[in-house]
Amino acid sequence: MKIGIVCYPTFGGSGVMATELGMALADKGHEVHFITYNQPVRLDFITHRLHFHEVVLEEYPLFQYQPYELALSSKMVEVVEKYQLEVLHVHYAIPHAYAAYMAKQMLQNKGVNVKVVTTLHGTDITLVGSHPTYKTAVEFSINMSDEVTAVSKSLKEDTLRLFTIEKEIEVVYNFINSEKYDLQHEDCKRSTLAADNEKIITHISNFRPVKRATDVVKIFNKIQKEVPSKLLMVGDGPERLKVENLVKDFQLEEKVLFLGNSSEVERILCYSDIFILPSQTESFGLAALEAMAAGNAIISTNSGGLPEVNIHGQTGYLSEVGDVNTMAANTLEILKDKKTLSRFKENAKNHVKDFSLQKILPVYEEIYKRCYKNKDSSCDSLKLQ
Repeated sequence: MKIGIVCYPTFGGSGVMATELGMALADKGHEVHFITYNQPVRLDFITHRLHFHEVVLEEYPLFQYQPYELALSSKMVEVVEKYQLEVLHVHYAIPHAYAAYMAKQMLQNKGVNVKVVTTLHGTDITLVGSHPTYKTAVEFSINMSDEVTAVSKSLKEDTLRLFTIEKEIEVVYNFINSEKYDLQHEDCKRSTLAADNEKIITHISNFRPVKRATDVVKIFNKIQKEVPSKLLMVGDGPERLKVENLVKDFQLEEKVLFLGNSSEVERILCYSDIFILPSQTESFGLAALEAMAAGNAIISTNSGGLPEVNIHGQTGYLSEVGDVNTMAANTLEILKDKKTLSRFKENAKNHVKDFSLQKILPVYEEIYKRCYKNKDSSCDSLKLQ
């Protein structure tokens, strides 16, 4: 099939998943076209048959803010017509589903019928979408999509609670390509970061307030007083300076490494023992899933979709948001005993099999096929088992 994928080309979970999905589809022989304002950070053109179409924003003095939705809609129309795309899979309701609806209407006027599959990822619903300024547009965009998926049961429940939805929303979990993490990197030498007696703790995020990255430092401060350890902070964002200042306040500069954004997350995670994700909310928790695939035990909050990913007492522990004392105590419980740490790490790797690319990819393929088979009407709803 010929599929267009619209996403944010960033290190965020939705962009990562959309990119991995596109590459996997190309590996299966589908023709995949990415339509966005920058090349997605994890997009690999060398080993995949993929196409990238840049949405260019021209500077016009007439506009105080450049109308990205209009430029995106126009680019979708152009790519669908030129390459005869059959499905547009858009990730995020705003602005992507809204722009896809406009593109679909323009194409219908030209006698072209393209189907729109919308995947809801989280903040497009819980933060942006529920704002009074955008709520009507988000609700409309979801209902006008041919097929709608959500990345967790929790997000589906939030969507139905916040909006009046007429479409069936199917839960299709985010996935992981576990093969990337099964490989033992030859250069995965812990000695480059930590002494033999030190444990390695990791946090990966975009350092937005919702991620509560300062809680990671507070938790680590308690851990390192009892267990020799190092902390890897991966990512960048608005609260990074605040986090760095807290590290200085605790005098942890020699024990905390800031690695910035990286396209080699699996290489970094191979060093780690424990992954900490103390988020205010997570629609799914893709970063935690990636860490589990690399054999990390997970310490996280119990918000949003995290309990669907991190199984309390098996793959790690869940705690209330902001409860740094309990999160530190749970981490120490795992780290202080080698057998306990090994058990949690092994459980985490085994649990990831439920979110494998091999299981999730056929679900999306079936959605696309149903759309294509019913190209003159709305997609049949796909009931997941």
